[in-house]
Amino acid sequence: MPKTSKVVQREQSHEHVTESVADLLAHEEPLDYKSSSLNVGAAAGKKIPQIEVPESDGRPAWNSKLQYILAQVGFSVGLGNVWRFPYLCQKNGGGAYLVPYFILLLIIGIPLFFLELAVGQKIRRGSIGVWNYVCPRLGGIGMSSLMVCGFVGLYYNVIIGWSIFYFFQSFQFPLPWSDCPIRKNGTIAIVEPECDKSSATTYFWYRQTLNTTSTIAESGGLNIKMTLSLLVAWIIVCLAVIKGIASSGKVMYFSSLFPYVVLFCFLVRGLMLKGSVDGIAHMFTPKLEKMLEPQVWREAATQVFFALGLGFGGVIAFSSYNKIDNNCHFDAVLVSFINFFTSILATLVVFAVLGFKANIMNEKCVAENGEKILGYLNSNVLSHDLIPPHVNFSHLTPSDYADVYSIIKTVKEDGFAQLGLEPCLLEDELNKAVQGTGLAFIAFTEAMTHFPASPFWSVMFFFMLINLGLGSMIGTMTGITTPVLDAYKVQKELLTVGCCIVAFFCGLLFVQRSGNYFVTMFDDYSAGLPLTVVVILENVSVAWIYGTKRFMQDLEDMLGFRPSIIYFYLWKYVSPLCLIVLISATVIEMAISPPGYNAWVEDLAQERFQSYPPWALAMCFALIVVAMLPLPIVFIARHFNLMSDGSNKLSVSYRKTMMKDISNLEEQDEARFILGAKPGDTPLSGVARKPYVTPAGNKSVDPNSLSPNVCYGTSYQNAAISPTTPTPPTPLTPLTPESDS
Repeated sequence: MPKTSKVVQREQSHEHVTESVADLLAHEEPLDYKSSSLNVGAAAGKKIPQIEVPESDGRPAWNSKLQYILAQVGFSVGLGNVWRFPYLCQKNGGGAYLVPYFILLLIIGIPLFFLELAVGQKIRRGSIGVWNYVCPRLGGIGMSSLMVCGFVGLYYNVIIGWSIFYFFQSFQFPLPWSDCPIRKNGTIAIVEPECDKSSATTYFWYRQTLNTTSTIAESGGLNIKMTLSLLVAWIIVCLAVIKGIASSGKVMYFSSLFPYVVLFCFLVRGLMLKGSVDGIAHMFTPKLEKMLEPQVWREAATQVFFALGLGFGGVIAFSSYNKIDNNCHFDAVLVSFINFFTSILATLVVFAVLGFKANIMNEKCVAENGEKILGYLNSNVLSHDLIPPHVNFSHLTPSDYADVYSIIKTVKEDGFAQLGLEPCLLEDELNKAVQGTGLAFIAFTEAMTHFPASPFWSVMFFFMLINLGLGSMIGTMTGITTPVLDAYKVQKELLTVGCCIVAFFCGLLFVQRSGNYFVTMFDDYSAGLPLTVVVILENVSVAWIYGTKRFMQDLEDMLGFRPSIIYFYLWKYVSPLCLIVLISATVIEMAISPPGYNAWVEDLAQERFQSYPPWALAMCFALIVVAMLPLPIVFIARHFNLMSDGSNKLSVSYRKTMMKDISNLEEQDEARFILGAKPGDTPLSGVARKPYVTPAGNKSVDPNSLSPNVCYGTSYQNAAISPTTPTPPTPLTPLTPESDS
């Protein structure tokens, strides 16, 4: 170090020397400043070799890149890929739906996913810490993410509990939902009326599994079977995340890969079933006119949004355990496309199986209506002359039945309705769209009862659902625990166990007999609108407040290459505009759609739509408000200096990164990092950095590195103050949004 250095001057003189930022940072724990080139205890004039500061700062890290990718895939690929995407594909034009979905994946999904990965990796903190750093006044973004994670985790683990119950019930032959139960009335045995009016799988779901009430207002008490299943689910989740990524990373090797094994097995088995090709052909037959409907694009954008787990905080939390120079752009593209192709694979499986089920149901319909026609022929209601000679009622095929049905309908035009004959069209069966629990626990389970070795396939299917849900729950829990562990010195195991215990008791709301209706309520209201608001604020805080050019420069410094200029325009204009349209469409949809739920009416053995009572409406509104409440509270509190901006809580890795930059330039021009000797002196300008070339070709103003104070127009160079002279706090002045020129 030069003898003119102020660090050396301190050793040779008793005069007061104002400390530099490098000096201050060198004294901060847990940095080993004795081994640093900024060591103030070095002998005067002695050259200290530059030591590369290690990447490890005590923060946990992924064992391998594969483990990290599997964690992100496990979080993003969840139950929605299996039971939501196929439904939307069928509802919105079949193969034509893939076009708007893929376009929106490119212009919304990948850029915003890349953005979350980048800020998490750069700042190495959870969602609360990251947005406190980017813009403290918008620090409520991270808190809202945490609130939404809490709401979603409560009911999402209930679904895993349902899957656990079905998993253990599958170890029977025949499967318990294969046939309707028989009720004995004295010497007479009759089929359970509720089951007879619906189906065996529907009855098992609503009555024997949920034992549901007819309205949300009727609690019915706790369902003991579901309560125990929920307890098992929380124990599994707790064990998976209790050691942080050290335990969850190992779980991800299995929970992320096993679903693909099951999906491929189901696809191969499904293609061997009769009618599977009909289901797949129906699925991917494009209805191009659907692409012109705004509703299709809105639902595609919503699915892209939730499929990648944007806004939950799990993506940022997982990325924060990466090395600073990890290629997060590659990760964003890879995980996004894995998610997309997983959705297509799941759609192929679902409609191969549903095509098989549709053929079985169609053949059953033909047989039942064939018997009706035989009865009418024997009672002379219909003439035998109407029946074509090639028709054999003992082996009535769907095509033969279609001929007979058409003839009878033409001849008996006036009295045809009284005959009660059904058309029995395969297309009608394939058009019966089901999603969510209706697909997994009713339609798919019914199809599996017709499989050879049905218990084996049922065990595989529900074990796959458990693993899909577990991967998403690990990401959700990480999105909750990581910000808390970053902010407070809490024992990781104690925090995890505490969260799981509290969540279990809160989750008892969902295992009442009416709990299924609360699951629907939370699914509809707790995440949709709040998460959309969270993500658009994330986008705006980086692109418009921190500045897209600065962010692009940070990415170049971090990745070693400059990302495509397309991201500049996507982050700056396209994504915010699309998200604003999506929020508007969501609000309009909520306003025009009557808030309610589908209740199972026991007497009718059918679902009926019912409106929420006033107290339930208030609960729906409260879910939205509570999730978004941190946003205005934090903004107001920091605007009026009622809350610390968190700028003094730099992560250790961030301080080390700054030390490396400063120590490399200390000998060249130490004056750049040192305040004036007098407290009133103005500090010199910061180190010049390589400017980022804007799209127009003009060079921007020197960008600062990603900083918690940039929202207030301050910088780390202003952090060093005289150790003997107090300095009044700097007023919070918002940064003028960055110009494009």
